[in-house]
Amino acid sequence: MSLVVEKVSKHYGNQLAVQSISFVIQPGEVVGFLGPNGAGKSTTLKMIAGFLQPDQGTITLNGISAHDSPIAFKKMIGYLPESNPLYEEMYVKEYFSFLASIHKINNPAGRIEELIELTGLQSMQHKKIAELSKGYKQRVGIAAAIIHKPALVLLDEPTSGLDPNQLIEIRNLIVRISKDAIVLFSTHILQEVSAICSSVLVLHKAKLVA
Repeated sequence: MSLVVEKVSKHYGNQLAVQSISFVIQPGEVVGFLGPNGAGKSTTLKMIAGFLQPDQGTITLNGISAHDSPIAFKKMIGYLPESNPLYEEMYVKEYFSFLASIHKINNPAGRIEELIELTGLQSMQHKKIAELSKGYKQRVGIAAAIIHKPALVLLDEPTSGLDPNQLIEIRNLIVRISKDAIVLFSTHILQEVSAICSSVLVLHKAKLVA
């Protein structure tokens, strides 16, 4: 079980966003995607998640191709975009029930209880998402990304804008998630990578430089 990205490139018109990058990530790894803003991190995550099609190259997870079997591929992925889109008018537990029904999860009540405990949302589960702090909203977003027990979890700038206490809690949560899934998360904060990552991919000007 591994994620294989091979010679993947992406252009936006004449603008080169990602140039022929290749890497392999194994199960149990927490991999930091490090680079300045505009380096191509979010574009690469969107291609791995299946939201963007690469112009060249291949992406496979557990031997399943993102291009040849897109639905089977996407079912194995959990994705938290940088914007963390949530239905803020819903209550936390209601939102999880909604997601569980979409994913057709067996024993949804049991899975939701597991998620709430894992993400530390016990005291927030009966509140509206709009009422939560940014840190708790991030926990809800991460829980939404892993509710279906994906093989690969993609997190785009998951700790951006958090205070120091929230930062530590989200870092610890990411490490716990990695026990059951490959975790790839983007950041431009070096301390973030040194704190929790088992390996690092460095992007600069659309190229994988280290």
